[in-house]
Amino acid sequence: MAEIVPFIFYPDQRLSQAAGFRPVDAELLAIGARLLAAGKSAKAYGLAAAHIGVVAPVALISIGEPSSRDYRVLYNPRIISTDGAQEAGLEGSVSMPGIEVEVLRPANARIGFDDATGQGQELTLSGFAARVAQHEIDQVNGVFFLARISRLKREAAIRRFAKLNRR
Repeated sequence: MAEIVPFIFYPDQRLSQAAGFRPVDAELLAIGARLLAAGKSAKAYGLAAAHIGVVAPVALISIGEPSSRDYRVLYNPRIISTDGAQEAGLEGSVSMPGIEVEVLRPANARIGFDDATGQGQELTLSGFAARVAQHEIDQVNGVFFLARISRLKREAAIRRFAKLNRR
């Protein structure tokens, strides 16, 4: 039975630390396996290694429709390009449960990553899958989703999260 991976919570410092490039090795593959187990357990659309307390260049994204989970584990993920109109969409995080805010992101994203064998791959994503990929690659780079909204909206979200945790 796979261990249940606990998530770290905002404002843990690991959520703001960028993970540098690393060759795909046994340690990264183990982090990828833990991330996949955690994502399945939480039914997350995506996760970054930081969510499970590890600053490493590993992300999990679902590339299917929001109603399904079609997971891919990405090692050394990066955004190659984005295009399309900026679209608003609700985003949240397992590290800030109960909080969702509207974030503007490009509708399309071309991402690069290494697969489990260390081979470079690319995916072109649109809509919800592009949003998930951009969100999680931001997190790998130490950019928590609240950094993508105005200071006023960010402060309001942090206050709401603090209030939820006082209950």
